[in-house]
Amino acid sequence: MTRIRALAVVGTLTVAAIVLVTVTLVRDTQTGGVLADDCKPGQIPVNLIMPDEAGVNINVYNATHTQGLAAKIKSEFQSRNFNVAKAEGEMKDGQLVYYPDDVAILRYGPKAVAAAHLVQAYFLNEAKTQFDLKREDDAVDVVLGGNFKQLATPTEMRQAVAILGRPEAPNGTCELKAAS
Repeated sequence: MTRIRALAVVGTLTVAAIVLVTVTLVRDTQTGGVLADDCKPGQIPVNLIMPDEAGVNINVYNATHTQGLAAKIKSEFQSRNFNVAKAEGEMKDGQLVYYPDDVAILRYGPKAVAAAHLVQAYFLNEAKTQFDLKREDDAVDVVLGGNFKQLATPTEMRQAVAILGRPEAPNGTCELKAAS
């Protein structure tokens, strides 16, 4: 008789748990991310979770006098699993542009904040960053300058990421918090 009572209690608790889970899932109104409490009107939410290399889209531009450098670095980024769409000379108003005093310049928008943070580590944190609040794509433009020597090794990159720390939301943006 005690076994039957124990099975009845366990069965009742199981049915109650199933009903509770079903009701909770049906009435759930969360549809995605939740904005951080400190987002102000007009701020653009940005995802600051560091992607892996396969989740980063890059365009490589050569702003040096070294012929074929963009194609070479495109190949190196691809061997590190980045998605590289373009490799060409840096142009402005139809003219090639040179940046002899820079290692690199990283241009990106709100959708690529964390990606640019990762790419920065491949330049040992020596690349200049240019954030464009109005940019709508998720690519990071890598403009190679005259002081560029080589991309960091995987070990050097991880050390540079540790030094950089966590990505921060640029001016005009706020962190998008994932729903938990």
